[in-house]
Amino acid sequence: MSEDLRQIKVIKVVQELVADDDAATSITPALLAEKVDAVLRMNPRWRDGLNVQAVLDELIRRFSVRLERDTSLHDDDDHENWLDGARQQGWKYWQRYREWLERSLPWDVVDGLDRSTNDILKRLEDPNRAGSWSRRGLVVGHVQSGKTGNFTGLINKAADANYKIIIVLSGLHNNLRSQTQLRLEEGFLGYQTDTRQDLPKPIGVGLIDSDSSIAPNCATTRADSGDFSKVVARRLAIAPEARPWLFVVKKNKTVLSDLLRWIQTRVADLPVDLGDGEAGDPRDLPLVRKRVTQLPLLIIDDEADNGSVDTKEQLFVDGKPDEEHSPTTINKLIRRILNSFTRSAYVGYTATPFANIFIHERGSTRQEGADLFPSAFIHSLSAPSNYVGPSRIFSGKGAVEGRAGLPVVRTVDDYCSDDGRGGWMPPRHDASHVPFIEEDGNLPKSLVEAIDSFLIACAIRNIRGQRAKHASMLVHVTRYTMVQNHLYTDIETHVRRTRQRLARGLADEATTRRLRTLWDADFVANERAFQGVIDGEECVLPSWESVLAELVVSIADIDVKMINGKAKDALDYVEGGAKGLRVIAVGGDKLARGLTLEGLTTSYFLRASKMYDTLMQMGRWFGYRPNYLDLTRIYTTHELVEWFGHIADAASELREEFDEMALTGAKPRQFGLKVQSHDVLLVTSQVKMHSARSLQISFSGRVVQTVSLASYATQRNWDAVARLVQAARTSPMDATAGNRIRPEPKSSITIWEGIGYAAITDFLVSFVTHPAAYRVNGPLLAEFVQLMASHGELTKWTVVIAGKGSGSTREVAPGVIVSPVTRNGEVAGDRFSIGTLLDPKDELYGMSEAQWDAAVVETSRRAKEKARKNGDAAPTTIVDAPSGPAARYVRGMGSPGVRPEPERGVIVIYAIEPVSPADELIPGFVLSFPDSGRGARVEYKMNNVMWETDYATA
Repeated sequence: MSEDLRQIKVIKVVQELVADDDAATSITPALLAEKVDAVLRMNPRWRDGLNVQAVLDELIRRFSVRLERDTSLHDDDDHENWLDGARQQGWKYWQRYREWLERSLPWDVVDGLDRSTNDILKRLEDPNRAGSWSRRGLVVGHVQSGKTGNFTGLINKAADANYKIIIVLSGLHNNLRSQTQLRLEEGFLGYQTDTRQDLPKPIGVGLIDSDSSIAPNCATTRADSGDFSKVVARRLAIAPEARPWLFVVKKNKTVLSDLLRWIQTRVADLPVDLGDGEAGDPRDLPLVRKRVTQLPLLIIDDEADNGSVDTKEQLFVDGKPDEEHSPTTINKLIRRILNSFTRSAYVGYTATPFANIFIHERGSTRQEGADLFPSAFIHSLSAPSNYVGPSRIFSGKGAVEGRAGLPVVRTVDDYCSDDGRGGWMPPRHDASHVPFIEEDGNLPKSLVEAIDSFLIACAIRNIRGQRAKHASMLVHVTRYTMVQNHLYTDIETHVRRTRQRLARGLADEATTRRLRTLWDADFVANERAFQGVIDGEECVLPSWESVLAELVVSIADIDVKMINGKAKDALDYVEGGAKGLRVIAVGGDKLARGLTLEGLTTSYFLRASKMYDTLMQMGRWFGYRPNYLDLTRIYTTHELVEWFGHIADAASELREEFDEMALTGAKPRQFGLKVQSHDVLLVTSQVKMHSARSLQISFSGRVVQTVSLASYATQRNWDAVARLVQAARTSPMDATAGNRIRPEPKSSITIWEGIGYAAITDFLVSFVTHPAAYRVNGPLLAEFVQLMASHGELTKWTVVIAGKGSGSTREVAPGVIVSPVTRNGEVAGDRFSIGTLLDPKDELYGMSEAQWDAAVVETSRRAKEKARKNGDAAPTTIVDAPSGPAARYVRGMGSPGVRPEPERGVIVIYAIEPVSPADELIPGFVLSFPDSGRGARVEYKMNNVMWETDYATA
């Protein structure tokens, strides 16, 4: 028995012992060490050659992981509840998949996956339910967070429940389809789908339960050419039987047409008359002539926002869809496959759901049936506490919350000339570009450093006992395969030369000196910053001498591969076996979406996009980094760091809104409307939004704050502040001002109550917001305030000039003295960019005592409801101040015994003293808008030239 297998067995038994130990009130390292010793006493043979400390470290890591409950919006119209404990008795597929997961995942995470897949499955229909039905759902995860594991669990349970045909739509490229097939072989099929073998080789769950009588059938194979095709269709015939059928296919016109034609000619049994297709329908696409009545269908659409969405706008007359509409080809084929079954369920999976939510909820045509809008449910997956996502790496939070991003990002600026038009890899180049630089073997110093960082990280991972684990480096700087060819050659040459120089020993002083300099300046300098970042991990570095000795050995295992549509290289991690792959992957679009780079440690990334979903999907470095998070590095541009920070905050806000809506029992359609009014303007491709030149935005219930400040307009903006102060001083005294309480009065603060909205709109129009501040546009905000005022809302404002409670003071307007606030940030050209400006307590000014008390109650209620949904105990901490969302809700919507005051907004002005030396203070503002039931929105317009120039994918 190998050491890895012994380690797996010991960990599994220890987890079972801990779970059964009712006397254990808390799980400590001492308790785990005691259980490990007990297991090894029971079976002394397992101790031979076993790294006991590695076992204990892994157990500590697993028991340190925490997982909250998922949330969901759902519509149960015409849905019958069916999934209960009795129905789940004897489920073999799920049980063996669970046992397979327990070998590598914490039990809490496996339990969470069990709950999550149950919650999703019960929103689908009972496959045994008679009659005709169809369900559409969407599962929203995080980039690289385990969506494949979730839908694999769902597939296992669906097969147990009696879904007979399971189709997995897995991206647009062969390598992603093949990778998904490999994952499902391990997690569902239990055998290799290799046509070269007479007898299938058991793998994954097949090693847990090798009963061939339950082995699912599969129509596709792991080979690059193993997709569904006419050849497969000619030899494939199925009939109702005990075992389910799996199809893992690309979103490709030919593949889906062959699959639909096979369903119509070989499987469907009930003739129907749906006409001859829609206007403009390609003649080579098969039509729905018959339906399948005996085999319930489940379609899993991985990366559901990519390729599946109908990008043509369907017209509606008197609320009814135009039946002559012709959808885009892939969308058409997916819907026709669904429409070929009387009983069907569709579940899309994505981390960037915007395109799916922009689908019209009533879209429908005769041949295709309903569009893919997730009308039945939208399910938001929670991420385990050890997940490393955008907010962990590119934190947009400022000094107020005392939180900063993980120190893994390294900004680069040597890839192009100062004007951005020349150099090694200018942002805008074409397929004929030849990357050239005279030094360092035709590579910029930043890329040489990134490669060196990967070499050092691989050596340390080997020393930490991860020699058999995969390790990858991503190089993604261009979409053009010809340019990638040049880059691949240069990188391969550099790695080969470095390998040869290290093989000579310490004689090559230049190479070892370069590596040692990076070790001291980066790894050693940042060692302390990672202490305590992830529970259960110490992040301690070995000595340089041991690293250098290991480098000489480990660099021999590193391969450079080109991953694009024309390359023959492939990332076959399964064939890597126990050794583990060490690979530098050079690519473009194939590396941008869906494809998982196992053990991704170092990234060199220059590709730019200002669309939320595209940029998020390009970020393959999100995910899990057990015991090597401190070794990961991301080399990218200043601009991309700023955009990812913006996206991190926007994603968090959107999930918070989703959770709030889930607490109120909202339905999927309502979330779609909420997303369309979100103030993140560039959420997805314009064609997917069917809104060619405008977006509708509402700010009700939101906080808007300046985080990208125009340093070139500082004096003009202080003049705008002075005019606002003058208007506030000359406004009539608000009759209710004496009844407004102060959360925590500061010595450096000035407040006026009941200021008319005209003074606010004048300020917003006069204050210069930076063009890069896409979420804070002064004229747009002023237009929204005027629109709400026309309806009697946002007519009275609390104006706050805020500062710190102590420190030196400055006069920022005539007679207004404040102590400036300090915010960490970065000066880039004509702007000063920060994280968060608002001190949360400052938006609470101007509340009446009754509102304050009601908002405290609402804050407590929301905390308890969230704990209940997570299965946690109710919070014991006494809430003594409202949260911002609760305060905005009570202000606008009221509460029992408290009258709503949607007419009252809050504006907070800050004098910001940058951390970096500056001669003058910079003004910034925060707007706190009360909730409103009016739903008024303002339009943001852009012309097509602006869209194509600034926001289309590079």
